[in-house]
Amino acid sequence: MTIEQLHSIFLKSTGVNTDTRKIQENNLFFALKGEHFDGNQFAEKACNSGAIYAVIDNEKFHLKNGKSILVDDVLDTLQLLANYHRNYLSVQILALTGSNGKTTTKELISSVLKQRFNIKATSGNLNNHIGVPLTLLSMDTSTELGIVEMGANHVGEIAQLCKIADPDYGYITNFGKAHLEGFGGVEGVIKGKSELYDYLKSNNKIVFVNKEDQIQLEKTKEIKQYSFGVKNSKSHVVIQFIESNPFVKVKFFDSEITTNLIGIYNFSNISAALAIGHYFKVPISLLKKGIESYIPENNRSQLMTKGTNKLVLDAYNANPTSLRAAIETFNVMDSINKVAILGDMFELGSESQKEHQEIVNFVEKLNFKRIYLIGKNFSKTTTNTSLKYEDFNQFSEYIKQNPIKNAHILIKGSRGMALERVLDLI
Repeated sequence: MTIEQLHSIFLKSTGVNTDTRKIQENNLFFALKGEHFDGNQFAEKACNSGAIYAVIDNEKFHLKNGKSILVDDVLDTLQLLANYHRNYLSVQILALTGSNGKTTTKELISSVLKQRFNIKATSGNLNNHIGVPLTLLSMDTSTELGIVEMGANHVGEIAQLCKIADPDYGYITNFGKAHLEGFGGVEGVIKGKSELYDYLKSNNKIVFVNKEDQIQLEKTKEIKQYSFGVKNSKSHVVIQFIESNPFVKVKFFDSEITTNLIGIYNFSNISAALAIGHYFKVPISLLKKGIESYIPENNRSQLMTKGTNKLVLDAYNANPTSLRAAIETFNVMDSINKVAILGDMFELGSESQKEHQEIVNFVEKLNFKRIYLIGKNFSKTTTNTSLKYEDFNQFSEYIKQNPIKNAHILIKGSRGMALERVLDLI
């Protein structure tokens, strides 16, 4: 079966599905394989649950009722179908990657662009070799702009995702200390993320550039671009930072915009959304509406109150760059009784112990009443005032006996630490 024929079947379906627990009537099921499962084994179950067809790559699981489609490789087929569908629609695609702030920036851009266009953006964090195809296949003829978030933890991954999504525009939020183990260091991060620049340049497409980021300036010299900044008069648009007390407020042209985001580190994310919206001719009043209506969720810089405590819950993920930025922001907030609960940072490879120690050295210089460090990496650091716990259970037992009260608390750690569990202890 050709991709064109498969696409014809896809158009008659109610969409692609890779999870039999979520099958809807007339879905097209793709039997993907993972480390601990083989989706081929669930082909029959998918069709019995309502799938129109099951795409498989193991003839052993061919269905006698004719509802299975045998291919060489299910994942390759999913990616090829996504690329074919993307070109079939001729929709404009904006690709987004970076070490920190990808999802927040994606949500801000989406909030701005939907004020004028019918958009489709990456859902949640579906930003890998499976998530990107699923995002593209969620678009239809009514989609005017697509926003595709691209995540990566090794060199070559962004290049692969670009071949699938074929973006017309791109933006890299920043180059930070994330996934150092897979990338082999910061230089590897820069090389890997810059694969988006390489693709846009080779295809004569457009990149959005933050003129305040020296790496972006250096890497985009020979690429068609639309830029933004606060100081550089050569930028296409200028965004002015007003304050962060605690929410970030900016000025764009003559309009003051008060966001629901804390931390000066979010200024560049907000600026990118404003610049991209302006490029696509979203009126200033709607740009303001789009930014001001966005409220962070999913454990990303959320402000909340639990009992007698005020919390900054930023437990979605962490790396040395984002953790330091969160601590700096928390440090300047108006409060007396400040408590930091910090969890291990993952995927740092040989740099892990050094990076964890540097965070400890940094945070212990600040005037926090108490610092809790959770995880195997933090527990190996040398500390002066911090309390250390090898795992969350140890921390949990201590807090049950020594509850935190009347405090302003920062909660930050890598996703695998699941530090949102702290909420149940406060």
